[in-house]
Order: sequence, then structure tokens, then C-alpha cells
Amino acid sequence: MSGAIRIGVGGWTFEPWRGVFYPTGLSQKRELEFASRALTTIEINGTYYSTFKPDSWRKWRDETPDGFVFAVKASRFCTNRRVLGGAGESVDRFIAQGLTELGDKLGPINWQFMANKKFDPEDFGAFLALLPKEKDGVALRHAVEVRSPSFATEAFYDLARKHAVAIVYAKDEDFPEIDQATADFTYARLMASREDLETGVGHAELDAYVRQTRSWAKHGDVFAYFISGAKIRNPAAAQALIRKLG
Repeated sequence: MSGAIRIGVGGWTFEPWRGVFYPTGLSQKRELEFASRALTTIEINGTYYSTFKPDSWRKWRDETPDGFVFAVKASRFCTNRRVLGGAGESVDRFIAQGLTELGDKLGPINWQFMANKKFDPEDFGAFLALLPKEKDGVALRHAVEVRSPSFATEAFYDLARKHAVAIVYAKDEDFPEIDQATADFTYARLMASREDLETGVGHAELDAYVRQTRSWAKHGDVFAYFISGAKIRNPAAAQALIRKLG
């Protein structure tokens, strides 16, 4: 198996990118159009805080080129709760808001958990069982981003494999760095860009990301996002990696 490698950033509306990533004078309403042609994927992260109408999802679909894919960050109301197994109504509401309007431009959904959420096999398993495999005829892929060291255990990896859910690889010194193949795709959030480098990351680090993403691609599609770190440099880092990958 050899999957597609898609590289991008989180979101597309960030004022400091104007005149740095976005050309000076580009209207804000054309920023997604521009970003989706400079990158190969974007993680929609506004969905963590609020819902959007179907018209918004259709608009994003229509403004982006064929082959472009969005990842979607799931609502905090689904994941920031004491009992995850009780999130069914919130999960259904999130999925039903209209994201399937993206059609084949819908990539994985990232369910992010706070650092104080510890691994409870029974409750986390109940949550994974709530995640639907399809909606409106569109296949859904799920990834979980965990931040507590308690998840660095074979019991969690086995649970993710059972539900065919990817574990987000988070390149950040504050979070557990879990690199386990538990689904037919890889989801990575790379949080180490630096403002003092024009490309956000150095040549050696870029070469390492090339090797890593190509290794992941042997097992399926790869979605990798430059997130956090020096946010102003993240588009440059993503573009540099795209160029390196050829």
C-alpha cells in the first residue's frame, strides 16, 4: 500500500500571514482560495468552538481545487467532559451540522482531548464506539489526539486498532509522542516551527519529516499539519516540506 501525503496548516484566517504568506492586497474572502492552492490540506479548527451552516461547508468545498482535502477538528463539547461515553448526542450534533457537504474533500476528524483527560479503557472505548463510520453516504475517518502520558500504553493502542481510529502523532515536547499504526491513515500535528527561520524548520528537520512521512505513507494516506510553534512560519514550513517531497 502507498498512500497520498498531504501537508498543511491549521486554519486559514490569521492576520499575521497577510503580507507574509498571503500576497499584500489579497482580499480576505480569497484567502482560502489562495491557501488551498499553496498547500494540499488544511485542518478546519474553528469547528472546535462553534458549528457552521451547510452553506459554509459548501462554500469551502467550492473554493478549493480538486484533490484538496480538509481535516476537521471536532467540537470541544464532545471531548471536554468527565464521562466520554455520554457524548452521543453531542457527537451526533457535530456530525450532522453539514460537514458531509465537503464530499470527497472531507478528510479525517480530529477528536482532541485535554491533558487532564486520563486513559480509562472502559470509558474511552465507549466514546470510540460512538463515532460513526459514515454519514449521508460519505465515509468518515476518525483520529484522536490525546495529551496525557497515561495513554502511552498497549491497551490504548489495541483499543484504537479495534475501532480503526488513528492516534494523532503530536510532535511537541509537552505531549506524549505516540507513533502507532492503528488505522489505514496517519494524522500528524507538527508543533516545532521557529520564527527565526524563514522556512520555519531547518534543512535537517525537513529531511527527517520527508523520511517520516514517506514511511507512514507505506501504510496509507498521511495528513500532516504544522500547528502552533511559530504560527507565522507554519505555511512556509508546510510549503517547504511539500517541495522536499516533490
